[in-house]
Amino acid sequence: MPTVLHTDEQLLRARVDLASEVERGTVGLSARVVEAFLAVPRHPFVPVFYREESGLHLPWRADDFGDDSWLREVYADRVLVTGIDGVHAEDAAPGGLRGGVATSAAAPPSLLAEALDALDVRPGDRVLEIGTGTGHQTALLCHLAGAATVTSTDRTEHPVAAARARLAESGFEPSVVRADGADGHPAGAPYDRIIATGEVRRIPRAWLDQCAPGGLILAPVGGAVARLTKLPDGRAVGRFLPSPAARTPLNPGEAPAPAAPAADPRVLDDPGFSFWAGLHALAAARDGDAAQDIDAVHESWLAHNRPRREWFTLDAGPDTQRIGYTAPDGTTLGWTL
Repeated sequence: MPTVLHTDEQLLRARVDLASEVERGTVGLSARVVEAFLAVPRHPFVPVFYREESGLHLPWRADDFGDDSWLREVYADRVLVTGIDGVHAEDAAPGGLRGGVATSAAAPPSLLAEALDALDVRPGDRVLEIGTGTGHQTALLCHLAGAATVTSTDRTEHPVAAARARLAESGFEPSVVRADGADGHPAGAPYDRIIATGEVRRIPRAWLDQCAPGGLILAPVGGAVARLTKLPDGRAVGRFLPSPAARTPLNPGEAPAPAAPAADPRVLDDPGFSFWAGLHALAAARDGDAAQDIDAVHESWLAHNRPRREWFTLDAGPDTQRIGYTAPDGTTLGWTL
């Protein structure tokens, strides 16, 4: 196949189209975040990804086709699978089909945009990113804060080395280190902003300790993204974003608690109920009870007028962490994490 040579005009048009799509799909997105998507390209960070063919996965490179279909996929607002069963797409044999399940992926730009908008990064902010991944979000954080104040960690060497190289090629030189994300990175603390890409069952104590008072923590918990403000007493409190979060655990040993079977499997497809069900699953797992009745859980969600994830609060302290919901009549519910 001939090598595809994308012109500067094609690459610029792709970024403009993506920024426009992200802006249309995210309510109230700040102009600074939109500008970051215009300025930071996506394609250098996802040079190879998998596409599905009849249930199998084929690594797709820019030179596999003689048109701009690869570029259109890279700049589409969708997930790009980068790993299958731990095999990264760039390490897969060209043209080789693989079975298995996705183990790493580049998040849809619209979800990145919503997260970055909620994080409210300002120039000069000290930022800690937990989970480097492809490095695309890292680059966006560098554009918003300045690379000199951005630190990114990942637990495995491959994404650290690959992202470090791609960031340098794109003109960004943040601190990218291999570390267990649950430990944060104390050498650069305190941080004004902490953002995690992997789901946790509780906000790690290290993140609370390393976040400056008044700083923000953004992290997936229970299938939703919590936006928390660090208080002077050491706690971090806040609410959840409206959009669901990816269920990739920060620590592979802490997979999300599975939902029990339902009489009508369609109830689990409702994104609003999935968060409610996840809270009950977490509570059941914490109590050692795997016999929860998912249909009864669904009935309780309906009885409470189908509360949405953004109506819930999270109070995360060093010792006790609790998700709460207050109904319009003043009734309160809570789940200890």
